[in-house]
Amino acid sequence: QVQVVESGGGLVQPGGSLRLSCVASGSSISIDAMGWYRQPPGNERELVAYIDRAGHANYPRAVKGRFTISRDNAKNTVYLQMNSLKPEDTAVYYCHADLPPDDLGQVLTYWGQGTQVTVSS
Repeated sequence: QVQVVESGGGLVQPGGSLRLSCVASGSSISIDAMGWYRQPPGNERELVAYIDRAGHANYPRAVKGRFTISRDNAKNTVYLQMNSLKPEDTAVYYCHADLPPDDLGQVLTYWGQGTQVTVSS
């Protein structure tokens, strides 16, 4: 059973920075893609950043240029550097770790419990 644990959330002023970390453990095979989603209060969960095992990253327009995702494959760890934070970035941030597709092409995704990020003065 894969366990995913996030850390690094907290309270920050607008314009500030935070760095989130996420470790996936317990897998007997290499972790494939990893990424971050967030769920603002009263809204649905939305993609923040995604990175594959080769290091190719994708971001939605809302965070592109401000957030940077990176990973350490040897440690099954993914990071999210968040700069120029805005009040609308306030949300619970969830990390996910994907196993490689099985023979049927299905991907098993594991989620962390989430970490709160609050951007407020």
